[in-house]
Amino acid sequence: MPNYRRLQIPGASYFFTVALARRPSALLLEYVDDLRGAYLDTIREAPVFCDAMVILPDHLHAVWTLPPGDNAFPERWRKIKARFSRRVGAGCAGTGAVGRIAHPTRVSSSKRAKRERGIWQRRYWEHMIRDEADYQAHVAYCWGNPVRHGLAARPSDWPWSSIHRDIRLGRVDADWSGGLGEGMFGE
Repeated sequence: MPNYRRLQIPGASYFFTVALARRPSALLLEYVDDLRGAYLDTIREAPVFCDAMVILPDHLHAVWTLPPGDNAFPERWRKIKARFSRRVGAGCAGTGAVGRIAHPTRVSSSKRAKRERGIWQRRYWEHMIRDEADYQAHVAYCWGNPVRHGLAARPSDWPWSSIHRDIRLGRVDADWSGGLGEGMFGE
């Protein structure tokens, strides 16, 4: 197996896509409070500035800015995923459901050997933000993603988005559409 390397620059901003192993699913919305709790516990230990985040049924997108001198985003994602998995439980290789998840999840022998519960895809997508235009495009991508997936008519209609924080703080207008439909990049 190739040795996967991530560009880890201390204090940089990154865009992430983190997905469930089983798609389509609505697990992240069904257990959104558990996901929030896992996120908050992790960020309390190792702070980041969350520039934007959106939670969709089976994946999430985030833009984070790391503290100066810190490049440990992989450890943060590992902890968020592990804490969420422990909170909701998971079925194990044909033994049925355990924890609070009502449907069984098949877990491969390689995942069992690594004590993974099979809820998340092993890898996630990260992109280091290059400049202000790249930053703005990725924040807009987070906020507009529910509209692109047909889950909301407007970004502000989707309840699981950081756009609401930025509307409250006056950073963005409640009617922001971000040029949706103008051919923004895909997932």
